[in-house]
Order: sequence, then structure tokens, then C-alpha cells
Amino acid sequence: MTVQKDLQKAVAAAESAKGTYASFAQSTDDNTAKQMFEQMSSDMDRHIGQLNARLGVTAQNQLNQQSEQG
Repeated sequence: MTVQKDLQKAVAAAESAKGTYASFAQSTDDNTAKQMFEQMSSDMDRHIGQLNARLGVTAQNQLNQQSEQG
């Protein structure tokens, strides 16, 4: 259960970072900085997807273990 909770925390942190980067992108007038923060926000989408995929694998593994024990 710990791995699943840790992954959930990582997803929440990544979503928070994404929101922060998006906010920075909106609040700056510097086009170079805006592009950098938009790219960082986009990168976080990829990270969140990877974390959620791993979370799904972890959840499936736990279900398999429970059915083997039961």
C-alpha cells in the first residue's frame, strides 16, 4: 500500500508543479520565460501520465496479490 500512496503523493506534487509553472507563464511578460514555463508545464503532463500509468500497474499488482491470497 505504501508504494501506491507514494505514487499518489508524487502525482499530486507533479500536478501542483504544473499549476505553478502555468501560473508563472501567465504572469510574465518575458517571452523567453513564458515559453520556458509553458514547456515545463507541458513536461509535467508527461510526468503525470507516466506516474498515473505506474499507479495503475501498482494497483493491478495489488489486486492480483489479493486474489492469489484469497
